[in-house]
Amino acid sequence: MTRPLADLMRPKTIDEIVGQTDLLGKNGIVHRMVENGNLSNLLLWGPPGCGKTTLARALANSIDMDFVPMSAVFSGTADIKKAMDNARSNHNLGRNTLLFIDEIHRFNKTQQDTLLPYLEDGTVTFVGATTENPSFNLNNALLSRCHVCVLKPLSTADLLVLIERAEKFLDKKLPLTKDAREHLCNMADGDARFLLNTVEYISGAKFDKDIDETQLNEIVQKRAPMSDKSGDEHYNLISAVHKSLRSSDVDAALYWVARMVTSGQDPRYILRRLTRFAMEDVGLADPNAMQIALSAWQIYERMGSPEGDIALTELVIYLATAPKSTSAYKAQNASYSAARETGSLMPPKNILNAPTKMMKNLGYSNGYIYDPDTESGCSGQNCFPENMERISFYKPIERGFEREIKKRFEYWNSFRNKN
Repeated sequence: MTRPLADLMRPKTIDEIVGQTDLLGKNGIVHRMVENGNLSNLLLWGPPGCGKTTLARALANSIDMDFVPMSAVFSGTADIKKAMDNARSNHNLGRNTLLFIDEIHRFNKTQQDTLLPYLEDGTVTFVGATTENPSFNLNNALLSRCHVCVLKPLSTADLLVLIERAEKFLDKKLPLTKDAREHLCNMADGDARFLLNTVEYISGAKFDKDIDETQLNEIVQKRAPMSDKSGDEHYNLISAVHKSLRSSDVDAALYWVARMVTSGQDPRYILRRLTRFAMEDVGLADPNAMQIALSAWQIYERMGSPEGDIALTELVIYLATAPKSTSAYKAQNASYSAARETGSLMPPKNILNAPTKMMKNLGYSNGYIYDPDTESGCSGQNCFPENMERISFYKPIERGFEREIKKRFEYWNSFRNKN
């Protein structure tokens, strides 16, 4: 073989494609387009190895269109214009062109805009492929002219079908036990390309007997979990961590943090986000959460991995099991909003110091009560601007330590309500 097995086995039509039934099934949008012979501009969004390039090629074959592939990594505006000139010539001869651009999110705004007039006048049918969220990485003008199709990682059942197809194509049974075959699918993690590359390697090697799961782990390195450090998957994972913590789902939170760490994410980034969570989501329901978060962060900075990893784990467990309150966060937002709206109102004179005679004559500090000297420890004096109504920014809840704060709050307010 001069070409990889994954390329040799690439389906020619959409009927041969394994998986993606939401798009390619009888009622799927792409299946209906092919059935009607009228293909719209498409954006194929999905993880590596889910079949984006394969689907684009199969669409061109299924509708009998010229297939023009490009990569946004290697191509520029001049390449686009050249391809469009050729497509226009083909169009005049009665041939339609499918322009496929892989990694379309790597094109800048100008390059993306270059496509628009050709999509508008129908010079080409455009199919773009991306592993990044299109709504973050593509122009609205381009998005509005395309159907976004979400491709999913292939399931274990889909990958088992591919193994069977590979065996028929190679006319050779793979030396794998039944459990090892399923384990290989799990190792592929939904990536058909990884699976077929591994199948190609195993089929070309010599083994005395069928390989079991343990031996498979020794000869094949598991596909690295999908997670970049700044793209869509990165934010998906940290979002899953936050939502699991808010739901007090300890096990899920531990899982998503483990996913981030084992895929190469910096634990210090996770610790920073968890410290923010301790402030915003746990808040005063458990004031210790913030200190424990800072301590865990400091321990990791001093010890590093793997010794410092347990501090991260303990913090995750603590935050997931802690009572939650956003009352301080809401109080901050409400008070900041009021401060912006009320402008430059002066504090009431009774709570202002009067270090000079003139200031005393102006009424500064007049009527001020030193609260610790009162019998109750609270005078109830007004500390808001004189011409401003009192606003209740902080509203403690009946949860965790805030139960105690609420009691104090109501006690102090009882004095203010008398004045």
